[in-house]
Amino acid sequence: MRAGTETTLARVVKVFGAAHPHHAYLFANRRANRMKVSVHDGIGVWLAARRLNQGRFTWPHLTSPDMELTKEQLRALVIGLSWHRIGAGGIIDIL
Repeated sequence: MRAGTETTLARVVKVFGAAHPHHAYLFANRRANRMKVSVHDGIGVWLAARRLNQGRFTWPHLTSPDMELTKEQLRALVIGLSWHRIGAGGIIDIL
């Protein structure tokens, strides 16, 4: 979780080919108690970090690195709630 904006952006480019405007890319540590969110706003990249004092983020088991969440699912994930039961698929609209 020491990665800064340049490193997270490089990881996004390596996996997806490019950082797409108005998309959020989430990273978590192995313990799932820390998360970073990288957002490309069309002009630059924002990086935010979150650490839970208790518990873990409910992180999905992915077979593919790309997954779409609704706004409500993203909000629940970021505050540490179980987001699986909230809404059905959709694109994250951060900005």
